[in-house]
Amino acid sequence: MDILHLIDRLEALVSESFHLPFTTNVIVQEDALLDIIDQMRVSIPEEVKLAKRTEAERERMLLQAQEEANRLVEMAREKARQMTEEHELVNYAQQRAQTIEENAYRQADEILAETDDYIIDQLSELEEQLMKTLTTVRNGLRLVQETRRESAPTAQEHASSGVGE
Repeated sequence: MDILHLIDRLEALVSESFHLPFTTNVIVQEDALLDIIDQMRVSIPEEVKLAKRTEAERERMLLQAQEEANRLVEMAREKARQMTEEHELVNYAQQRAQTIEENAYRQADEILAETDDYIIDQLSELEEQLMKTLTTVRNGLRLVQETRRESAPTAQEHASSGVGE
């Protein structure tokens, strides 16, 4: 039985009881009063037990909520740590990519410089060979022209002497 209901019954018993004139005293039916008191003795421990159970349940729920909050905080920390590691990994990868790219450009420049040096060497050799060939051709032309000049008067002499007729 509810303790508040028993208190209401006790109050009703007092207010329905006989009032002594010129006093605040009342005459209460002893059996009814003792009956309500007995019910209160039974009910109060039940109410206290219920309150204790309610308090224990509240404490359990608070502990459970605290554990859940701690778990969520730990998960958030772990997620933040993972994101930090991923961010650091991305930064490292970007730095590494930049280093590789710089090395590739440097190597490409070196290869281009070596290629230019090779082309210059080959073209220089070709120029030297062409100059020798040109010198040989010029010498040959000059020799033919000199030979022709020297033999040209002889041919005119042969033509004027009538040898050719």
